[in-house]
Amino acid sequence: MNTLLNKKKEPIDKLAAASGRSLGGEALRRMLRSPVAITGGAITGLFLLLAIFAPLLAPKDPLDRALQDKVELGRGIIPGSMPGYPLGVDDFGRDFLSRLIVGAQQTLLVGVLATVIGVLIGVIIGGIAGAFGGWVDTVLMRLVDVMLSFPSLLLAISIAALFAKPSQWTVILAVSMVGVPIFARLLRGSMLVQRDADHVLAATSLGVKRGAIVFRHMLPNSLGPVIVQATLTLATSILEAAALSFLGLGDPDPSRAEWGLMLGKASRQFLDIRPELAYYPAIAIIIVALGFTLLGESLREALDPKNRR
Repeated sequence: MNTLLNKKKEPIDKLAAASGRSLGGEALRRMLRSPVAITGGAITGLFLLLAIFAPLLAPKDPLDRALQDKVELGRGIIPGSMPGYPLGVDDFGRDFLSRLIVGAQQTLLVGVLATVIGVLIGVIIGGIAGAFGGWVDTVLMRLVDVMLSFPSLLLAISIAALFAKPSQWTVILAVSMVGVPIFARLLRGSMLVQRDADHVLAATSLGVKRGAIVFRHMLPNSLGPVIVQATLTLATSILEAAALSFLGLGDPDPSRAEWGLMLGKASRQFLDIRPELAYYPAIAIIIVALGFTLLGESLREALDPKNRR
């Protein structure tokens, strides 16, 4: 009899223990037990460390054209792997490994800035729509619907093509606009849910001003899905920036080491001569995008209240 009672009691005790932990602590515990989250976190962590300490880790100056005299583009000669240059050199005779390492910093910069700008604009649009509702919500959401009607890459290409002189900033702005409607929709939906929440209704009945209700009660409790989506958007931002560079709409500065720019130039000009110049940045982009995607998906599942058992 006691054994049967203990078996029935165990699930209840586990549920009570879980309910005593915060949502953040419970999410962290689940992520630490998830192989997918650990893999994504490891890849993302290594990428961040590489980007932060890139100037120290690069074995050579990424701008030094030490072996330019050995490059003969007319004859299709770009030196490959050799002592001191494990990945060979690029078309200017610069150490490709050093440029690949330093390129992680520029790639992170493009991805983070594009995501941050997209989040800020999306939060403003979604926040205004969710807070005011009515005709304001209708107008803003129809604008968002127009942006969502375009495929993401086509929208980025259209925006990048509007600028007369492509640069790194035009790539960042074009990629950031792709995420704006997604973040706006997410925040607006979360705020509509919060509008009918008990704590918001209680604050309204007590006479709390609308601005205080929006910024103290609705907005802070609505940002969770946006933060998770931002993690996933980092991966797509890197991929879309690489796609713009591949199509010739990226930064034209040949001295800048950035994975998308390196991939685009190598794919267009040197794929027949030295395909490795395209393979290395492509593999790096794929691995980093996979890391952010795994981490973002794991974070989304960990923060989902339905998974809290």
